[in-house]
Amino acid sequence: MRDWVRALEETAPISAHPQRLLAHVIQEQAQKQGDAPALLSRGEDFTFRLLAERANQYARWALGQNLAKGEIVCLMMPNRPEYAAAWLGLTSVGVVVALINTQLRGSSLAHCVNIVAPKHAIVATDFCESFASSVAKLRGQTKIWVHGEGSDAFKRIDRVVEQFSALPLSPEQRHVTINDRALLIYTSGTTGLPKAANVSHRRLLQWSFWFAGLLDTGPDDRMYDCLPMYHSVGGVVATGALLVHGGSVLIRDKFSVQHFWDDVADGNCTLVQYIGELARYLVNAPQHPRERGHRIRGACGNGLSADVWAKFQQRFNIPQILEFYAASEGNFSLYNVEGKVGAIGRIPPFLAHRYSVALVRFDPMTDQPTRDERGFCIRCTTDEVGEALGKIGDAMAPSGGAFEGYSRASESEQKVLRNVFAQGDAWYRTGDLMRIDAAGFFYFIDRIGDTFRWKGENVSTSEVAAAVGAFPGIEAASVYGVHVPGTEGTAGMATVVVDGKLNLSDFRAHLARALPPYARPLFLRVAEAIATTATFKQVKSDFRREGFDPTATGDPIYFDDSEEQHFVRLDQRLYAYIAAGKLKL
Repeated sequence: MRDWVRALEETAPISAHPQRLLAHVIQEQAQKQGDAPALLSRGEDFTFRLLAERANQYARWALGQNLAKGEIVCLMMPNRPEYAAAWLGLTSVGVVVALINTQLRGSSLAHCVNIVAPKHAIVATDFCESFASSVAKLRGQTKIWVHGEGSDAFKRIDRVVEQFSALPLSPEQRHVTINDRALLIYTSGTTGLPKAANVSHRRLLQWSFWFAGLLDTGPDDRMYDCLPMYHSVGGVVATGALLVHGGSVLIRDKFSVQHFWDDVADGNCTLVQYIGELARYLVNAPQHPRERGHRIRGACGNGLSADVWAKFQQRFNIPQILEFYAASEGNFSLYNVEGKVGAIGRIPPFLAHRYSVALVRFDPMTDQPTRDERGFCIRCTTDEVGEALGKIGDAMAPSGGAFEGYSRASESEQKVLRNVFAQGDAWYRTGDLMRIDAAGFFYFIDRIGDTFRWKGENVSTSEVAAAVGAFPGIEAASVYGVHVPGTEGTAGMATVVVDGKLNLSDFRAHLARALPPYARPLFLRVAEAIATTATFKQVKSDFRREGFDPTATGDPIYFDDSEEQHFVRLDQRLYAYIAAGKLKL
């Protein structure tokens, strides 16, 4: 109960101060404890004073570029303190910052830039080559700035920003409120290419202070954050929950099993942000001499499966696990404050008015909720699996429930289900199947639609299929997720129809150029044909059921062997090895 009360007390004042943004909270902390550490990394450390000053310089740069309120700047930069400073400063004067996935390339990268039509793009030197390769595919006029040494193609933003004053801006310089859009965070959703989810200043504050309350953060706390900062969890929750209370964050560019416990112990961290796959990697790793010699008092994250939970908590001596369920574009979240193993959260009775969530029966044949004779959706009973929906409400109302949608209105409408339980009501479709037990705890079952989750990332099957189909000689491609024992989520598998012989080495190289590592199919099946419906929709059910079992089909199946660096024919011996959960990915 104390955790819930703290979270409510922390977030209650947000609406009463509509012009107090997250950037202003950081400024306040800078005034209180200017030289205290805020964001730490191997390459640079920011105190609260330096973070606030750097943000002010980015804000003044935006005004100097005559960027109007609501105009967009893309940010493509690896995890580092400068990343947070950039978007905090830009958003403080009304600029909307699109956080670009640093693993994207080619047409996928061009798509993510095109759908938001930015005026400017800030790109770290590390990604200049991949970004430049997409420039020819960009529509409109986007001015590109490079951050760091190593590229002469574009003007250096870091040198230009340093020329601006680091003093705070006056309120008159730009009128921005918590209801204005701050960020665009990309999500695959349930169908199609990535969508840019709208995130308001209100939600940035809500996320930061809510988790600060649940985790009871303070100036002596330090979060270990090795998750991508272009995601809402790694970039907002893990950082904001500490910064708003004067705590600090140790940032790493990426997760490393080898260095994880040394980082945590040497960094004097008290909290860890995780995703389920991260925890599984650590549990499956050999014993580390420092895996219990740390100050960690709690771990916060999502996707922690029941089979890993107890091992993770007991082996590494972690007193508290705060598992939650949320989506960047979602209008509700669930929190497992009680530490119920395997559950993603519950809604206590005193918060039922705030989170209107329903599980409804789902028809896998139509990919739509089942309707009764009156045309309304049917609520699931206890332990019955169904799609989770969140009732759409008013952002200004105490109960919340607003759905801020995507950058494109048409994409937002696709996530809204109407006339659910009454004529005229509207609910947000999560695209996730869940069940709820008699005690009110929710459990995640699976995702629906054309998206699967692998390596902590949502992967769009249509995006992968487009990349697969772009290789010469492939006539048709069907992409879907298959379960691999011993891993979280579902791995990608592609069934292709080829014209002639497929050069597997060239095909693998093509995928490496076209797709980020987590999106590349782990399994490849070469078939004679791919069945379709009368409306030419691919029939994937048989493919999913047969999976990568070579005895289930006469089609050849190949496995992308990362050690051998090529596709190998999957025989019964290799299949048995993978099916036994022995594969380390």
